[in-house]
Amino acid sequence: MPTIRKLPVGLVNKIAAGEVIERPASVVKELLENSIDAGAGSVEVSIEGGGIDLIRITDNGCGIDPEQLPLAIAPHATSKLPNDDDLFDVRTLGFRGEALASIAEISHMTIRSRTADSDSAFVLGVKGGEPEPVQPTSGPIGTTIEIRHLFFNTPVRRKFMKSAQTEMGHVVEAFTRVALAYPHVHLALNNGSKTLYDLPPTERWSERIRKFFGDEVADALISIDQKDERVSIRGYVADPSVSRSNNRMQYLFLNGRYIRDRALQHSLGEAYRGLLMVGRMPVCFLHIDIDPKTVDVNVHPTKVEVRFEDSGAIYSRLLAGLRNKFLNSDLVARVRIPSSSPDPSAPAGIPVPMSAGRGIPNPNELLDWAKTTTAALPNRVPDFRPFSSEGRAVGSVAALQSAHSSRPVASDDPFFAPSLPIVAPGAVAPVGIATGNWDAIPSASPTPPNAVVWSPDQPVALMDDDTTVVAMRADEAHSIDGSKPHVGFQIQNRYIITEDDEGMAIIDQHALHERILYEQIKNKVLAKTLDVQRLLVPETITLSAAETALALEYQDVLREIGIEIEPFGGDTLLISSYPAMLRGISPGEVLRQVLDPLMSGGKKPDVRNLLDEIMNMVACKAAVKAGDRLSSDEISSLLSQRHLYHDTHHCPHGRPTALFFSREQLDKMFKRT
Repeated sequence: MPTIRKLPVGLVNKIAAGEVIERPASVVKELLENSIDAGAGSVEVSIEGGGIDLIRITDNGCGIDPEQLPLAIAPHATSKLPNDDDLFDVRTLGFRGEALASIAEISHMTIRSRTADSDSAFVLGVKGGEPEPVQPTSGPIGTTIEIRHLFFNTPVRRKFMKSAQTEMGHVVEAFTRVALAYPHVHLALNNGSKTLYDLPPTERWSERIRKFFGDEVADALISIDQKDERVSIRGYVADPSVSRSNNRMQYLFLNGRYIRDRALQHSLGEAYRGLLMVGRMPVCFLHIDIDPKTVDVNVHPTKVEVRFEDSGAIYSRLLAGLRNKFLNSDLVARVRIPSSSPDPSAPAGIPVPMSAGRGIPNPNELLDWAKTTTAALPNRVPDFRPFSSEGRAVGSVAALQSAHSSRPVASDDPFFAPSLPIVAPGAVAPVGIATGNWDAIPSASPTPPNAVVWSPDQPVALMDDDTTVVAMRADEAHSIDGSKPHVGFQIQNRYIITEDDEGMAIIDQHALHERILYEQIKNKVLAKTLDVQRLLVPETITLSAAETALALEYQDVLREIGIEIEPFGGDTLLISSYPAMLRGISPGEVLRQVLDPLMSGGKKPDVRNLLDEIMNMVACKAAVKAGDRLSSDEISSLLSQRHLYHDTHHCPHGRPTALFFSREQLDKMFKRT
């Protein structure tokens, strides 16, 4: 029978080092966090040989008393947990008390420290866990720790180290995480004789982000500041035009501690759904502050993973906060002209804004077109009603909230919330989208006392059924905002060029129409009013056994999008209806196209993801295509709907629907400035 024995302290420390100290970057992380916890206002990191040869960290923190220096390297000794109950209310970056002991066991360590009330500094040397006597020395207030010959007595770990350049890359990442979390601390990083970063303290977090990631990221930052009684989320997310192929630029800081959390990363991805193409990941820099008592940071030795008491509340707050911010942000893709000087028309870090209510055609032109060409674009454009004799159209908000008199229903899911038509500046675009009973609506003269006239100030989504909305005609809109609406024209049978007072936009006709149809479909699915084409003679389709099983498993979801199926024996299905806007495609082909991505997905799809995938497909198939020639009236109709829904700056697959050139950019390209 094996004998149970107590492991020696040195072996225990080596085992702990194997968990905590993976590579030189792990040492840098632990020592930097100690400096921050010591109240340092300035920290300098020096590296040689990728950290294998030397790691030196100098800070101006509180220092360590000479009699406590030997205790600092003892296993599980710490000043960060004054009493046992503090483990459940951790407010520091470290608390386990094993980092210094583990590092000292596998290296040659020197600790030089001085406190504010001491006349001199003291030094402690440790080789492979064996301490030397504490000696007085000279030095400033604070602590300097030198680590040499890392892993000298653990050859297996040292053998698996990468090149000095690779290890230095990991050190830079560890340094970056701490520097981003604490912009008020002066931090410097040296590689040999070369200074890589010298970051003075700053109150503007965006400036520290700029130091690490350059102008491309810093200029695309969107400020976030959301809070409730349980959680506060502040920081920045990047405009969808700036993304990455992985999630390495998702910096989440919980109470000042860098963390990785799959649920929060998933929430971030959901917030960007439809704004990024498949395979692209959002960029973010977010501080999350919650009560330390509601989070367990003692899940993993490296403290990167945490466990929340109420993860759902944080997930929802992040998702809802980002979606609300995006709905109130101008995310039109802007062409960036490389230049050594910033755009003079734009404030630092903020893209040039594009007027949301301009570039809209005269609604009277749309009226004539609606009478003659509605049949040419079935289910693509809303019906239009004439103006009153006073040149105004007056209606309730309820009539404006759906293009087909079907008000979207409420949704608890921030992603599937109905996309309400926006009351755009200029008061032009919404005219004609309402299909309520206009004949029963009183004349706009005199204007009702509770009327709201669309103003050029800020886009809003009116939600009050009792509010009367007055839509003004184009010549009156001109007198409101001082600008003249402009229509667009088509080039290459695929792009539409339009302008406003700020510059020029090139619009992808398919991408824009696809987004508009997707939003209309989503609203109708929520309201259960999607137009469905019922077949006089149901169509049969024979599929593979796997396809048949999948189709029947999601039969209820398919019904929500208008595809009704039932088994007909064996692997044959009977299709009795499908979306009316796909009447140009056979029902069997529609079902196959719905099932194809589901069969190749590899894992069982989530119901919501499946519904979204189907809506994407239906919108894509029904939208005008690249190569379709549009009449001027069709172009005007498409442009008029551009500002009626949120997220029309991107198609449902994440591609931008338009590229915007500011007037200043055009002047630069033509050498006018």
